[in-house]
Amino acid sequence: QVQLVESGGGSVQAGGSLRLSCAASGYTYSTNCMGWFRQAPGKEREAVATIASDGRTSYLEYVKGRFTISQDNAKNTLDLQMNSLKPEDAATYYCAASGSSGCSWSGFMSGYWGQGTRVTVSS
Repeated sequence: QVQLVESGGGSVQAGGSLRLSCAASGYTYSTNCMGWFRQAPGKEREAVATIASDGRTSYLEYVKGRFTISQDNAKNTLDLQMNSLKPEDAATYYCAASGSSGCSWSGFMSGYWGQGTRVTVSS
């Protein structure tokens, strides 16, 4: 059974940093696309950053230059370093593993998701 467990969320002031981590069991990171998503109250879930099996990364335009996604295949962990946080970044962040090698939305919808970790950013 696949389990993804996020950690590292919390409260921070605007301009601060947080590092989210996702630990997987029953799943091998190196084969499929992995990603971080977020959902704020009243808004749709959106992809924040993805990393393909070949290491290519993709970012939401709004977080480019501030967030960095990385994975450690040996430890089976997926991290999201978030710097220069803004109040607009506040949301519940989810780790997800695609059900395919591609990073499409449909691939993630057929994959696996963690329970989420909450990030609060105060101005």
